[in-house]
Amino acid sequence: MTGQRFTILSGNDLVTGDVTWWTGSGWSRHVNDAVAVGADAGAIATREQDALRVVGAYEVNATRDSAGIRPVHIKERMRALGPTVRLDLSLRPDDPAAIGWIA
Repeated sequence: MTGQRFTILSGNDLVTGDVTWWTGSGWSRHVNDAVAVGADAGAIATREQDALRVVGAYEVNATRDSAGIRPVHIKERMRALGPTVRLDLSLRPDDPAAIGWIA
């Protein structure tokens, strides 16, 4: 999947509100744990929302390179990184290149 677009699934944890990514067997706060969902995205989203594990699940276009999974749209890259007003609160606080990742 290097350089090619594929679909992953994102939503928010029903209890904490955290941005989450479908791993194939559950949800993770880390976008690099996400798996390609393809045509199953809608069914997975419906099942997980009905089970009250996630809310607002939707498909996200992404690519993969040597650094990992990168959502195509800047909004999703910002959601994957976490708070950008203070990178020390983000999911990549020790990565000086993190702010460039969302550009």
